[in-house]
Amino acid sequence: MQAELKDILFLDIETVRCVNKYATLNERLKTQWARKANFFKQEEGQTDEDLFYDKAGIYSEFGKIIVIAIARFAEQNGVLSLRTRYFADDDEKKVLTEFRDTLEKLGPATRLCAHNGKEFDFPYICRRALVNGLPIPSVLNVAGKKPWEVNHLDTMEMWKFGDYKHYTSLDLLTAIFNIPTSKGVMDGSMVSNVYYQQGDLKKIAEYCVGDAVAVAQLYLRMKGHPILDLSQIVNT
Repeated sequence: MQAELKDILFLDIETVRCVNKYATLNERLKTQWARKANFFKQEEGQTDEDLFYDKAGIYSEFGKIIVIAIARFAEQNGVLSLRTRYFADDDEKKVLTEFRDTLEKLGPATRLCAHNGKEFDFPYICRRALVNGLPIPSVLNVAGKKPWEVNHLDTMEMWKFGDYKHYTSLDLLTAIFNIPTSKGVMDGSMVSNVYYQQGDLKKIAEYCVGDAVAVAQLYLRMKGHPILDLSQIVNT
């Protein structure tokens, strides 16, 4: 196995608003949400409640993690494979605990990689860990570290080449590199509906795994390697 692939853990998270119904959000959080909603570009007639359903899940203060999917390269008899796993539960604390325990077992040499992970996935996980009274996994605890001391990888950052003006989605990059994705099943805008209206956590978890795999495949292409065949991707 290429040395650069050995200790990388690719990941993706799925988040939803913290409660299904806006009416059940406690009054203090409603007040805080109203303040945040003032910063959004509102369409005519949109209320704080409408915006809560539309946007709350992307903010760690008003959302929660329901799935974390991970993927890691392995090699056997000279054949490279990608092994995947997910942690999914209605109980966010359980999801975070299982993920943290896995990170601790992998050890401090582990490097995390996600698409837009430095701006979204990594800080979201840390913040929600604190809200749930959990210690931040040591590999994610970057407080006090200088930028060059942080080993996290981010495929969106790798694509920028110093150009920080634009956000480039994982969906766009996988299309450019002709990498298969799980977007045919669902997309990120559907997660809250599938969770709260359909109650299909397994479908969301499988979608999340697909995105973690896509990040790993994208990383391969960005490093000049061919992507893996579906037969080389193993769900554990």
